[in-house]
Amino acid sequence: MSLEIEKLRLEGVADERPLVIAGPCSAESEEQVMATAKQLSANGIKIFRAGIWKPRTKPGGFEGHGELALPWMQRVKKELGMLTSTEVATPKHVEASLNAGIDILWVGARTTANPFAVQELADSLKGVDIPVLVKNPVNPDIELWIGALLRLNGAGVKRIGAIHRGFSSIDQKLYRNAPMWHIPIELHRRYPALPIVCDPSHISGRRDLIAPLCQQAMDLGFEGLIVESHCNPDEAWSDASQQVMPQVLDFILDRLTIRNNQELTESLESLRKQIDTMDEQLLNLLTKRMRISREIAQYKKVHDMAVVQNNRYSEILDTRAVQGSLCGMAPEFIKKVFEAVHEESVRQQIETINK
Repeated sequence: MSLEIEKLRLEGVADERPLVIAGPCSAESEEQVMATAKQLSANGIKIFRAGIWKPRTKPGGFEGHGELALPWMQRVKKELGMLTSTEVATPKHVEASLNAGIDILWVGARTTANPFAVQELADSLKGVDIPVLVKNPVNPDIELWIGALLRLNGAGVKRIGAIHRGFSSIDQKLYRNAPMWHIPIELHRRYPALPIVCDPSHISGRRDLIAPLCQQAMDLGFEGLIVESHCNPDEAWSDASQQVMPQVLDFILDRLTIRNNQELTESLESLRKQIDTMDEQLLNLLTKRMRISREIAQYKKVHDMAVVQNNRYSEILDTRAVQGSLCGMAPEFIKKVFEAVHEESVRQQIETINK
């Protein structure tokens, strides 16, 4: 299904990359909101973000002041001329935000994962011309992400975009949420006109990783960044470890390299043609490999052998990972490749045996 997308058209914000949205995870007090907004505004930030409603994973933590904090956002807009943005999760949040003159809304990861909740938000936004950004769902499901975008778009929201904030994983290593860059890249492939903003704060979970993630997002062609920035991050009431001071954010943004999409040069076109030739050769090799797999299936059928031979499968994964590493490729990459090849080989063998 297609998306009917219009430019975000943000008053007073230059139409150039990166679009930057910044502010604290939570609106904790009027003093904290204004102090942070003033510092961000002085550094040229045009869009201020803050969490008004903050339901946490577990009860007991600070969950936001709710509507009591909206006048603080109005003050930011009136005194500093900044646009304001916040997360909404229910129609009541939408109504209160619109009444307070909030300029940009975003849908959080937990809400995106619930089609019922997204539809309620969509219904509450019918007839409203306001930019809405949709975070990826907590789990790595691109169809669920697209579904949320389609529901809002179907309700008439044309100024729409996506926020990539990473995906939850049991195997937490470097990042709080695994980037899985291939998912937003695929989203952009399907909807080239859809602006995608990166949330390095939630991907990283650590302020020291925000700078490289911002650069990586720009290298991948993302439209902008939404970064958590706090006037005193060590004392923040929520997500303290992933927030940076406005001065640090200014330092990060000042050192970003923005690479623009340009016309293909003759040399790049030549290299891409070489890639196309190599891909064709890879497909030919895979075709030959699958033909041999089907011959093996015939042998197993005659000798009443099981399709999957675990010792052989383990041997393939181990030896190919070592070989790939010697060739300069990551063992994890090689493992994924041969897992996929083996899965297709097993499928074709089962099909052959059962004929």
